[in-house]
Amino acid sequence: MRPFLHRCRGVKIGQNVWISQHVYIDEIHPEAVSIGSNSTIGLRTSIFSHFYWGSRRADGYVKPVCIEEEVFIGPHCVILPNVRIGKGSVIQAGTVVSRNVPPGVFWGNAPAGPLARTNTSLKSSTSYAEFLKGLRPFRKSDGKDS
Repeated sequence: MRPFLHRCRGVKIGQNVWISQHVYIDEIHPEAVSIGSNSTIGLRTSIFSHFYWGSRRADGYVKPVCIEEEVFIGPHCVILPNVRIGKGSVIQAGTVVSRNVPPGVFWGNAPAGPLARTNTSLKSSTSYAEFLKGLRPFRKSDGKDS
């Protein structure tokens, strides 16, 4: 049912496409989005084909998003304007895709890891500025305190 409804809005969608729940496909320019046959769009993924800063003014732009055939996009991904995801690619859950993805690749973020040691807990009685002052970043090369 969801592919049918998005087709009615103007999204170009092939055959045998699964669009999971809570998927956002650009509401202002759905015609700039295409999804190839046999593709899957995971839960809570957002696909944007435009950016407007503040309002629908000339300083915004519309660029196509092309998701080719047999693509799997994991849950909670963000696909930005002017992106082509190549045939047969797999996008790791939680990935922000801001550039083209070649065909047949597994694309994703680097594994999560420690960023800093915290000396101040972030809680309701602590300001964000206090929390930031208490951070001691790790060096990127070895994950140890700098």
